[in-house]
Amino acid sequence: MSSSPSLSSTARGSRLAFLVVGLCWLAVLFDGLDMFIYGSVLPHLLETKTFGLTADQAGDLGSYATFGMLVGALTAGTIADRIGRKKLMVACVSLFSLASGLCAVADGVALFGLGRTLAGVGLGGLLPTAISMVCDYAPRGRGALVIGLLMTAHHVGGILSAYVAKWLIDPVGWRAAFWVCVLPLLFAPVLARFLPESLSFLLAKGRAEEARALAARYDVELPAARTGGAGDRWTNLATLFRGSEWIQTLLYWLASFGGLLLVYGVATWLPTLMRAEGYELGSALSFVVVFNLGGIVGMLVAGRAADLPHARLRSRGGTPTGAPRISAIWFALTATGVFLLSVHMPMGVTMVVVFLTGVFLNSAQTMIYATVSLGSTPDSRATAVGWTSGMGRFGAVFGPWLGGQLLAAGNGAWGFTAFALAGVSSMVFIGVAALRGARQEAGGSGERELVAAH
Repeated sequence: MSSSPSLSSTARGSRLAFLVVGLCWLAVLFDGLDMFIYGSVLPHLLETKTFGLTADQAGDLGSYATFGMLVGALTAGTIADRIGRKKLMVACVSLFSLASGLCAVADGVALFGLGRTLAGVGLGGLLPTAISMVCDYAPRGRGALVIGLLMTAHHVGGILSAYVAKWLIDPVGWRAAFWVCVLPLLFAPVLARFLPESLSFLLAKGRAEEARALAARYDVELPAARTGGAGDRWTNLATLFRGSEWIQTLLYWLASFGGLLLVYGVATWLPTLMRAEGYELGSALSFVVVFNLGGIVGMLVAGRAADLPHARLRSRGGTPTGAPRISAIWFALTATGVFLLSVHMPMGVTMVVVFLTGVFLNSAQTMIYATVSLGSTPDSRATAVGWTSGMGRFGAVFGPWLGGQLLAAGNGAWGFTAFALAGVSSMVFIGVAALRGARQEAGGSGERELVAAH
């Protein structure tokens, strides 16, 4: 009899935790919609010469948003430590929604660029905060699963952006697409009303009783209280460069740079580059849908694929190297797929290539983060992943700019080739990092066996 209340409480807690994950999923969906909408309307803006827009200016505008994301990602942690994760999420959704309204009413490149930059700040701050929230409230033993599910929302937003562009540009105009991106502003009060505060934030602020009550209500594990400050963060950063560790750290950063250059370069220029290859606008936008469908599948498959060799290596006492191996293979396949897109193929074949490229591209970058996380100590893990992501954001800024410069110079055909080379570089860097890690582990195992023999 006594077990019934416990089961009822667990079921209720799981439903409430599902509510938290669901709210964060919707927020990230709107994040993806706002991020991808520019790439979806860009072919129309260039064809109609809106604002007198040129290809190189279009690349600059694409980089404004990713630069804003860099600023948002780097400042999100500090701001969240002051005001809380919940308030920051509400602020981020409000910011990128209002910024889209600024784009919708823009009368020139300058105001439009300001809108995209401000939207990028909100977009960059939202995703890491949402990940932190779902980690706090994920059902017991389901943390990795809910993070993977959360990341699918970004690609669903990308799919939605293509349909918004297809449905609205011809009958209404491109501004209507950005007005749709203002609608998430109505979602901000929902977040403010129903989303609980982060457990980690409450513990860091000394509100332990409130945190314990929420953890019991949602039937989730209470995270360890964080005691470190800015000094600890700088100490953890310094550990990434001690001894020969600086080589491994640099390899991760370079791999992340190339990976995000590829992700955001392709996300911004895919419809335009496909138009340059001779496809109609409707077909070019369909490629955005197929690409993001592949991204959803890739997010769900890559982690499982990496876990298989990871589990076998751990069972023999080795270092978990599944994630970097999968990342290297995925980048090689991505580079192949992106390069093939520079060749005009039958529509069905092209659709398959775009889908598979989406599968491998987006999850290849995610596996870099998994590699860094698995290879770090608990104390330095957040710092290592955060800086790897931050360095990669410079690639996210460079990718849209590079595509614009190539098109402006009349070298649009080289766009896919340039992005493919970025995939090859990431494959090399993460592959070398994996080999170095395996070699170091092999050396360490040999030393341990020698000591045991004596």
